[in-house]
Amino acid sequence: MEITSDSVLDAKTAEPLVVWPPTVVEAKDSLHTRTFYSDIPTSIKNSTTPVILGVDEAGRGPVIGPMVYGISYCTKEYQDEILKKRYAFDDSKKLTDPVRRDLFQRMYTGEIDQVGYATTSITPCDISSGMLRFPPEKNYNLNEQAHDVTMALIKGVIDQGVAIDHVYVDTVGPPASYQKKLESNFPNIKFTVAKKADSLYCVVSVASVVAKVTRDVLIDSLKTSEDEVIGSGYPSDGKTTAWLRANKTGLFGWPSNMVRFSWQTAQTLLDKSADAVPIEWEEDYMGKGSQSVSAMFAAPPKAVTLDNWYGME
Repeated sequence: MEITSDSVLDAKTAEPLVVWPPTVVEAKDSLHTRTFYSDIPTSIKNSTTPVILGVDEAGRGPVIGPMVYGISYCTKEYQDEILKKRYAFDDSKKLTDPVRRDLFQRMYTGEIDQVGYATTSITPCDISSGMLRFPPEKNYNLNEQAHDVTMALIKGVIDQGVAIDHVYVDTVGPPASYQKKLESNFPNIKFTVAKKADSLYCVVSVASVVAKVTRDVLIDSLKTSEDEVIGSGYPSDGKTTAWLRANKTGLFGWPSNMVRFSWQTAQTLLDKSADAVPIEWEEDYMGKGSQSVSAMFAAPPKAVTLDNWYGME
């Protein structure tokens, strides 16, 4: 068996043991959103120099799997002198999977010991529950969910006693309005919200790697066998759409811990499915002038009873 960057050898059997990143341990079996905070590095607790923080996400667009927000924080001096010069952190999309996993493993095993990090894994169930709220004007759209999670992660680090001086954020939506929103919620912190921040600022690159590896491992954990092919999770990925078609059921569609039912891809596959079980929802009847839910249960033109069902074709 090939040993990957997140495996170690068992001392007794010399067989590879999978070592889950700590950001994955609680999130991998959860139907609902989970957040993980690393311990605060001693160097940051004792630091008298400015602490900076980066924010990025992985999995905003896929129909399968969670959207993971990652943050990382360290002193500006450590970013400039160590992270930039010694390690090859970059926008996670520019790195190969083994390189990303190796870099993150160095963080959670202590080799890179002066960087704190945290993640929030927003599950498909919670994403869809927010986006499909009824009535429609109460929808909790993806941008709002992303903004709220970002602010909660920053607040969580502050609540642990970390004095954040400057936060760099890879933008969600227009940078100017998002930066204004963050500044109004954290008036004592400087913010830089920019497109491609994961390429411009090393501390955001680190957050990008943390988020991407966490999501990738969570996707791996969804597989029922080593041979199962889910693909990247994006609607444009032929492997992903093939998995969706092959694993759809008529009534429930797919497991709610895997698929975002609020995505048009999922809705289209369900609506056009020949074996789909039609469901009439109460709000649909109430919106058509019905004054009573009893209309939903009206008898069919020819009611089937115990005395006439036998012999029916």
